[in-house]
Amino acid sequence: MLAPPVKSGPRFNTMITSDKVRVIDEEGENLGVMYTKEAIEQAAGVGLDLVEVSPNADPPVCKFLDVGKFRYEAQKKATLARKTQKTQEIKEIKMRPNIDDHDYDVKMRAIHKFIGEGDKVKVTLRFRGRELSHQQLGMNLLKRVQDDTAEDAKIEAYPRMEGRQMLMVLSPK
Repeated sequence: MLAPPVKSGPRFNTMITSDKVRVIDEEGENLGVMYTKEAIEQAAGVGLDLVEVSPNADPPVCKFLDVGKFRYEAQKKATLARKTQKTQEIKEIKMRPNIDDHDYDVKMRAIHKFIGEGDKVKVTLRFRGRELSHQQLGMNLLKRVQDDTAEDAKIEAYPRMEGRQMLMVLSPK
């Protein structure tokens, strides 16, 4: 035997399981608590459906609405929310421990731009050859990055070594 199809969205009319419901009419007036069957009849008399808008309330709150229009509006609202939300990306900036001042300034401009756009920034310091024995240079450089971005960024992951590279993650305040 097949199970009935699961309907998404709010329950309406005969799908409402509660015996009594608090009813709000099409103008937003509270009609009070009444039996569900009586409320469905009143909604049908006006040419609308009885839609459960707050199922967790005691008793559940129902409203006289057009179900199709209600679902359409909810779908439009969800689409708009999805469209306007900003996903936070992780941008990576790669440096070397003995970076020159001008190159450092260029990298810092990029870091400020990324943080201004609301993205996280992963600062990666690559060590090659004998540079690995001078890790304090890398720590000093990351400390300098930390000080230069103190106003608009906070440290999410403090500097740590991973193999031949030192990593630090900054996120917007």
